[in-house]
Amino acid sequence: MLNKNIETFMMCDAEYSEAEVILFGAPFDSTTSYRPGARFGSGTIRRESYGIESYSPYQDRDLADIAVMDSGDIELCIGNTNKALEQIEERTSRILEDKKLPFMLGGEHLVTLGAFRAVQKQFPEVFVIHFDAHADLREDYLGVKLSHACVLRRCWELIGDGRIHQFGIRSGDREEFLWGKDHVETRKFDFQGLDQTLEKLAGKPVYLTVDLDVLDPGVFPGTGTPEPGGVSFLELQRAVTAVCREAAVVGCDVNELSPHYDPSGISAAAACKIVREMLLALQL
Repeated sequence: MLNKNIETFMMCDAEYSEAEVILFGAPFDSTTSYRPGARFGSGTIRRESYGIESYSPYQDRDLADIAVMDSGDIELCIGNTNKALEQIEERTSRILEDKKLPFMLGGEHLVTLGAFRAVQKQFPEVFVIHFDAHADLREDYLGVKLSHACVLRRCWELIGDGRIHQFGIRSGDREEFLWGKDHVETRKFDFQGLDQTLEKLAGKPVYLTVDLDVLDPGVFPGTGTPEPGGVSFLELQRAVTAVCREAAVVGCDVNELSPHYDPSGISAAAACKIVREMLLALQL
């Protein structure tokens, strides 16, 4: 007998009723300000995962031993940003209503806003841990408020001061950094201070958003806005593992892989392994 082809991220083929974590893709990049292509990120992560083991030697854990469902990509309305964000929020809300953890694969970073809107409604006291090269705190980008360059500013509008903790930031305009000093905690260049942040947030709901351009472009060239001076793969692996293991994560995302800028496939492999490490570290 032949079976229909079902493509999922490595070993993430549990039934919805059994799964504790639900993966889904948000293939959207309509507001990308430099090099487009992040809409192909989620599909590439899913396909390329077939070449990577489900076992992590970093954690001595295997995805075969946990219940995760990959629910596939949302068919997003690419030409309508508001509609696309509504679709992402709807998918996230359904997952949360069923007492499961949403894990989104982007897409450009603006997709975080759709998922975070749903998470914030369910967990009004939620905090954000944000790994990125860019502050993403602009009030607008060329007059547009719904832009990947403004996504953390839009999240701040939902939760207010002192609830966003940024790490790895090494790019942004002067106004972003000046504004951020009064409203968010920004750690530049690396993950110094992450342990202290996790201690402070112990037991509190946390949303983790990972923009993969936090990685140095020598490690991760496949992204739309590469910024020299980033962290190594091992530094990011340790950081996401620490957050997912120690924080009360209620939702998370990984975004900004633009695979066609890296024909070698190294960037896609790095993205797959970061997703694997996050899934394995989540304490549910």
